[in-house]
Amino acid sequence: MASSFFFFHFLSFFVIFLIIIKVSQVHGKGTVVNIQDFGALPDGKTDSSQAILKAWSQACKSKVGGTIFIPPGTFLLNTVTFSGPCNGPTIFNVNGVLRAPTGNSRYEYWILFQHINGLTINGKGSLDGQGPSAWSLYNVKANSRHPPSSIKFNDMSNVLIQSITSINSKFFHYQIDGSQGIHFEDVTITAPGDSPNTDGIHIGNSNDTIIHKAKISTGDDCISIGPGTSNIHISEVYCGPGHGISIGSLGKYQNEADVNGVVVRDCTLVRTQNGLRIKSWAPSPPSKVFNVTFEDIDVNHVENPIIIDQQYCPHSTCSKQGGESQVQISNVKFINIRGTSASKVGVVLNCSKSFRCQGIEIRDLDLTFNGHEITATCSNANINFYGQQIAAPICT
Repeated sequence: MASSFFFFHFLSFFVIFLIIIKVSQVHGKGTVVNIQDFGALPDGKTDSSQAILKAWSQACKSKVGGTIFIPPGTFLLNTVTFSGPCNGPTIFNVNGVLRAPTGNSRYEYWILFQHINGLTINGKGSLDGQGPSAWSLYNVKANSRHPPSSIKFNDMSNVLIQSITSINSKFFHYQIDGSQGIHFEDVTITAPGDSPNTDGIHIGNSNDTIIHKAKISTGDDCISIGPGTSNIHISEVYCGPGHGISIGSLGKYQNEADVNGVVVRDCTLVRTQNGLRIKSWAPSPPSKVFNVTFEDIDVNHVENPIIIDQQYCPHSTCSKQGGESQVQISNVKFINIRGTSASKVGVVLNCSKSFRCQGIEIRDLDLTFNGHEITATCSNANINFYGQQIAAPICT
């Protein structure tokens, strides 16, 4: 009953949000500003940053709403910040290619949007992060400064990202922080499967995020959900290659906020390293993850279709610390997960000894490995199996 209530509540929010966005798009066309009118050159070599910033300033000041028009061609754009508030709904219409500079950067982003209520980023164009020029410069084990994310949203509300393509980010493609009402619709995100830390969409400290009809092929999580997130709805996402759809990692820092209300439905994962994952560091300070539903998910040759890992340790240094995760995971449902696993053990529930996973439900599971039924392992979890399923594991 609670799950149905949450779904219909979120569906109502989704419909209302679309109406607001459509109204914003209509009224946002009052002032159309072409970046070439300010001297931007579509040769891919000349820095067009100042021209695009001037176009932004004019469109943002328009009381009837403004559109920044980026025509066909390739425009070199250095690190920039587009700040609000704006006087009306603002549209960033990309029909060409925005190209990042090569190499690393002293900034954590290539393009930053901040303090804006009512922004649309759309068009038939693409954002080229020039990732190959920076991937080799980032050494994860040495904990070196990571390259910049392509697009970062900070303190944003009522944002629609629609039909745009993001290519070869240096780090995350899209990074959402401290924002609400961010909606991705029919986007494409692509990077090679071996590219480091190129998460498709990373969400942190934000609420009311919708990701609908996305094709994400990358070298890390297709979608990653960090601390302080609530009311996240993900549907009709194609993920692969990549590391799957992940909640976490959590518990790395003190005073992390909880994760609450995540729904992932009608998605397809193909040849990913993980499928549906929740992960936390050990040891870790306390926080919570609760009210999570994964439903109607197709997996094709996925290595770990279902995994809860509360001993997450990607580097050798953390394995020496010892201790347990204090992240409490509860009320998590895996419903109608079907397809093929790339490993015999298709379900791994490795929960914390200090804070056992509570209310884990697996219903109507239909997974095979090389034509045979998969197996499951479980530790420190209170779990219920329902319907068509594998043999329920004994959970220690």
